[in-house]
Amino acid sequence: MRKINDYYSKKAKKEKYPARSIYKLEEVQQKFKFLSWGDSVLDLGCFPGSWSLFAAEVVGPKGIVVGVDLQQTDEVARPGGAPIHWLCQDIMVPEMLVAVRQFRPAFRVLVSDLAPKTTGNRWADAQKSLILVRQTLALAEELLLNKGHYLCKVFQGEDFPEFVNEMKKRFEMVKVLKPKSSRTESREVFVLGMGYMKSTPEKELS
Repeated sequence: MRKINDYYSKKAKKEKYPARSIYKLEEVQQKFKFLSWGDSVLDLGCFPGSWSLFAAEVVGPKGIVVGVDLQQTDEVARPGGAPIHWLCQDIMVPEMLVAVRQFRPAFRVLVSDLAPKTTGNRWADAQKSLILVRQTLALAEELLLNKGHYLCKVFQGEDFPEFVNEMKKRFEMVKVLKPKSSRTESREVFVLGMGYMKSTPEKELS
């Protein structure tokens, strides 16, 4: 197991990404192509910046990436990629929405690698993870364009199936994924929702 972790860490260093987590996103992208040329991407929990850097390369110079985290991120976007705007914001406060919408009123893709500070208590950590994840889903409902895509990290717990069912009501396709670069002993999984079914006033009234 340690050899696998060392492999991805060394690969990230060689390819000049600040964290090995880039390969989780890369694997999902290779399988599902949910990021496309010219897309607008919102990256929640972006620090230290690997996911935003990768997304910027995929969507290219006609796209845009906005990265949000409590910690300041200052990675420089790669040549030929989309511009990246780093925001030091708390996703739990309304001011974050205002800050994000300075760049785009809505986004084609929302990704989240957010995780709570772990305590070692698996039940408590799973509950804290779901609080964060439900907030990112609420933000997706505010900020995703119709037919947009959403990817989040979540720790599996007893309420996890309920969260997946919530996503199935909002997206045309939902997949639960465990990338190869995730640690085997970790309870983290990634949930991908493709084809956001944005409510319209007419639908809400009917």
